[in-house]
Amino acid sequence: MGITRYKALYQWILGGVMSIWNHIRSRSVFLTARTSTDDTSERDENHNTSESQKRQFYARGCWSRLVARLRPSIMDARTFLESDDDGLRPPRDLSLPEVTISAFTEMGQAESSIIVPLQRSYTGRKPVIPSRLANTPCTTLGLQGLLDQLNTTLGTSHTLHTPSFSSLLSDCLTNNYDFGTAYSRLRPIWYTRDWSTIRSLLRRKEEEDQEIRRKALAGNRIVNPWLPPRRVWDLYSNRVVPWWITDVDGKLRWPQPISHAWVDEKDRADVWTPINGYEWPVPIPKDSDLNFIRIEMLNLGLEYAWLDVLCLRQVGGPGEDVRAEEWKLDVPMIGAVYRATRVVLYLNGLGRSLTLKEGDLDSDRSWFRRAWTLQEVGWRRVFAGDTLDGPLQAKPIDENGNYQTELLTKFHKHLQSVHNIPRQGVFAVLESMQNRVSTNPVDKVAGLACFLGSKTIPAYYESQSLEEAWTALVNSMDKGLRGVLFAWFAGPGDAGTKWRPSWNQVMRVPLDGGYTFGVNVDLEGDENWCTVDCIEGRLDGRGELVVRDGDGVERGFKIVVPIPEGMYTLICPDSGNCLVVGRTLSGKRFEKVSVVKLTEEESGRLWDLNITEKRRYILV
Repeated sequence: MGITRYKALYQWILGGVMSIWNHIRSRSVFLTARTSTDDTSERDENHNTSESQKRQFYARGCWSRLVARLRPSIMDARTFLESDDDGLRPPRDLSLPEVTISAFTEMGQAESSIIVPLQRSYTGRKPVIPSRLANTPCTTLGLQGLLDQLNTTLGTSHTLHTPSFSSLLSDCLTNNYDFGTAYSRLRPIWYTRDWSTIRSLLRRKEEEDQEIRRKALAGNRIVNPWLPPRRVWDLYSNRVVPWWITDVDGKLRWPQPISHAWVDEKDRADVWTPINGYEWPVPIPKDSDLNFIRIEMLNLGLEYAWLDVLCLRQVGGPGEDVRAEEWKLDVPMIGAVYRATRVVLYLNGLGRSLTLKEGDLDSDRSWFRRAWTLQEVGWRRVFAGDTLDGPLQAKPIDENGNYQTELLTKFHKHLQSVHNIPRQGVFAVLESMQNRVSTNPVDKVAGLACFLGSKTIPAYYESQSLEEAWTALVNSMDKGLRGVLFAWFAGPGDAGTKWRPSWNQVMRVPLDGGYTFGVNVDLEGDENWCTVDCIEGRLDGRGELVVRDGDGVERGFKIVVPIPEGMYTLICPDSGNCLVVGRTLSGKRFEKVSVVKLTEEESGRLWDLNITEKRRYILV
């Protein structure tokens, strides 16, 4: 069968395991309490654990047990897949020269003038090249000069005697690559033991990448919610490369994403740079520089990073005509990039030092208030732009978490809330989005997709209306989350669909909820339906719900609900003490009118009557 085919099969199995793992992890998020606490306050001193806390403990406990059981198998699989059987990995005894790049060598600025210490210089034995070398055309170096420079950088002694090898280098001159571009494409394959197969390997990897992206989009839905990003920033070469290039040696790399809030338009500049091959102007703060950001990322140990302004096609440039098509797939996948690994956060704008002044935290440009950054928190994070006297270095002055100033206290409370975001349930996430802003209103809807753990995600259309985008997102939710919207949102929808709230409602109404039955969706027929327990009852003017028991005797239950008197159908969820009140229409359809909550005692009395009837309704 051959080791390569065995590895392909094993990688497919590992992909399935990872998919299940990530799905269960995402689902466990929604089992947690609506308001999450930090790890040190999950139990009160008297051990009086609430139901929401029990659900939280159960979710975290299940997740911890699952990780403990799966981690050895997954690590073994990765070890196998990352073995050097394909002969692409560097020799174990390879010793590379020490390299230094600095603010002075890159930009001609004195290191002492750079506020952020990690942006001043990088020194190490990783195969990092300076921008001056990266920008040198391969035609200037010539074929032998190109080879000599690659050998020096990567610690090898290759020659031009192998035809298949020398032809790859010749391609770099023919394609008018600069050295950085050539280096970024050759480094992952440089240590191969068989150059005769490399060209076909590269072609196959590129074709596979094109194929998975073509198959990922089915109509207006993304059916592969864990698709790798289209491009990544190779920090060693300082070039943006297609993701598939980083995967040719089977090392399963995932780029570390950089999160930041865009500064106001008047404070940023559109920069044309060889880093992205001049494909589009890169918007960055006027007082920042991509070279300084690169130095800081290298000091943080990154090899490949994902940065939106470099890796997601921006407005302008020769490829503007394909941007909308790329964004259909690439924008909804941003959340997956950030959920999978450690995240680097710039809280004061891309590349900027972290400072704090009055009004910053309440500004529409604050990282804590942007819609996109809600999905960019990640499970682990490191803060960039830190300085020796910055707000991250401040220490609390008492046991209550207060700091020297009210502003510092508020800042650190915001930081604590960031740690809680990955643990939040669906209503808490929606409530968090209520207080956030975006340049394009539809981005607030798109920024929620990664929290749902769905098998599909809506494609992105920047001109789509808010309600259209929200409808597409609801249709992509699993039936449990749709059931939450149906049974726990108090009133009917106000944008045509009654069974669930409109986007306008979820962005302005306080939310509360739990787990109920499932609401299924038929995307072909554009219908939502559920099979539920129902009771027929009458609401009278005295604030009572009147039903008949099995013997035909009327029983009354105290409720408070602002709806007219009359006969209603009452849908009973699987959990909780709420009833969805509505009317049965022709064609087995149900029109939601309101949701009422009973006391524990009244709920018990109603269930003890044992008068529910199982029905299947189409929800309108």
